[in-house]
Amino acid sequence: MAPEKKAFEGVEWRIRVADGSSEVPVPDMGLARKLWLRTKGLISCLGLNVWMFLKKAWDIGANDPRKVIHCFKVGLALTLVSLFYFMRPLYDGVGGNAMWALMTVVLVFEPNVGATLYKCLNRMFATFLAGFLALGVHWIASRSGDRFEPFVVGASVFLLASMATFTRFIPSIKSLFDYGAMVFILTFSFVAVSGYRVDKLFDFAHQRISTIFIGTSLCILVIILVCPIWCGQELHGLTVRNMDKLADSLDGCVTKYFTNTNGEDDKKTQGYKCVLSSKASEDSMANFARWEPSHGRFNFRHPWKQYLKIGASMRSCAYCIEALNSCINKENKAAESIKKHLSTSCLKVRSSTSSVIREVAETVKKMNKSRTVILLVGEMNGAVEELRNDLKSLPQLLDLSTSAENKEHETPFMEIIPVVTLASILIEIAARTEAIVSSVEELAKLADFAAHDGKSKKSEMKDKIVPDEEKPEGNLEALQRV
Repeated sequence: MAPEKKAFEGVEWRIRVADGSSEVPVPDMGLARKLWLRTKGLISCLGLNVWMFLKKAWDIGANDPRKVIHCFKVGLALTLVSLFYFMRPLYDGVGGNAMWALMTVVLVFEPNVGATLYKCLNRMFATFLAGFLALGVHWIASRSGDRFEPFVVGASVFLLASMATFTRFIPSIKSLFDYGAMVFILTFSFVAVSGYRVDKLFDFAHQRISTIFIGTSLCILVIILVCPIWCGQELHGLTVRNMDKLADSLDGCVTKYFTNTNGEDDKKTQGYKCVLSSKASEDSMANFARWEPSHGRFNFRHPWKQYLKIGASMRSCAYCIEALNSCINKENKAAESIKKHLSTSCLKVRSSTSSVIREVAETVKKMNKSRTVILLVGEMNGAVEELRNDLKSLPQLLDLSTSAENKEHETPFMEIIPVVTLASILIEIAARTEAIVSSVEELAKLADFAAHDGKSKKSEMKDKIVPDEEKPEGNLEALQRV
């Protein structure tokens, strides 16, 4: 019996199909087991997706904790506005229109102070103006009779909405009051058209204006008092970082070309791209910073527009660095003799130019006038002049090399162009760096940067004014004798 059992253990059951071949029969899995395996796979996939989402959310919060703080600030503002619903005295004061306060918080609350103030002040001013104009139109329409009342209201909505929409195309108004114009159109149309059916339009407009005023006021208090993020400080820091990246890119590009180094320098050469892509951020920050009150080292009338001029000068320099980077990475290789002839002067121009940019960045960072920037600019101009002299002596070098050697070893023309192009771009970068220095000096003048001894111009003027009783006697007579 045992040998027969062993004999059947190695036997495999097969089924012959219609085409003559045979297949091994697979035991049919139960329906319950199939459902369990499918459900298990869905649960594991869902759990993996949830885990990846939580990990990304944690990384976002860890990289920038201010985003988490902003979320709590929005929740705090909404909770404070909700008190007008929870507390009966407050609810009776504003009525059922307290929901407009909640909507206002959601619509105007931004991560930084400048953007929030921009939206809050625009919304308040536009709501007040639209409400008063709508009441005036309603008063005129109600006295024109039932027959002409809808025509008066419709004509006013058409004219004022068209005019307000046109103002949004004017650049100066668009940058400051674009959001206010949109709110004005919405509020005026809503109140004016509602006045045709609502009997107590004044109470309706009053409640709408009061709730929006409550919502915007709470937003302003929360955004300023709880961990404020100032657009002015963000723009100031962005300008300093871009200058440092500009200097690093210049150092990395030229050093990589003449020393043939890779690795860390490859990362430095890409810093200019941040400068080229920061225009939109600079424009929005400068626009919002004008709405912010005095904070830290920045006054209310701080020249934020000058930062845009500095940014434009940096982008002009960054475009040259981009051309320099493309010149380095192109396939045409330069002759080693020409590179050796111009390497010293090119590296000197690179070093002096990056030193000027870093010194200007330190000036903006500390808001102190630099005592060495003029000397550094002089060194940069001297290095540029030395590079120009080397370029002028290049034809003589080529003539000597061809006369001393055979014509077979003559330097090809295509091997001369890359080095000469790089040297010309370096000269142009130095010229555009002077534009950055001029823009920063203008900023220092407008913002009243502190002098070398740490005193601003205003404090120096105060020190120079000496009271009459403290003036030494006899000085006037001595001056008159002289």
